[in-house]
Amino acid sequence: MESNGVRPTPEHARAALADAEQIRASAAALSATPWPNWFFITLTLYIAALPITYGGAMADADWLLPGPVWLGVLLAITAVYGALFAVAARSWRNRTGVALRLDVLPKRATAPLVVGLPVVLVGAAFAFRVTGWPGWLIAASLIGAAVSVGFHLAFVRLHRKTA
Repeated sequence: MESNGVRPTPEHARAALADAEQIRASAAALSATPWPNWFFITLTLYIAALPITYGGAMADADWLLPGPVWLGVLLAITAVYGALFAVAARSWRNRTGVALRLDVLPKRATAPLVVGLPVVLVGAAFAFRVTGWPGWLIAASLIGAAVSVGFHLAFVRLHRKTA
């Protein structure tokens, strides 16, 4: 392609590729930026509450609250979390022009998260239903909160490397 009668040279092509790579790296840095702190705290609390509400909803008999109340609490916190997630994502996209993504983290970290965390959070409720021991729910809550904090710190570290 010619512009103003000048033919592009290999140097022009290399410069254009370097510019494109710099733009890609900049977008990756923005995408790797951690969630806003208020949303990180919201996400951590939501993850920590899930096993307990699942356990209450799945308990054989009423445990602390009637089963339908547990189900209502579960639906309510999920709705609140979904609304706050939408606000955080829209706010971030408006501010930076890119969406926050998990795919900028190494697959060796995200694959176990995608598989393992739901197993822990829901599995604890099943274990509680079978055994009646609430320790399963507390352990799953603590593990979920630790995973949330760990991923937030991983995003912070990744952002510092790319920024």
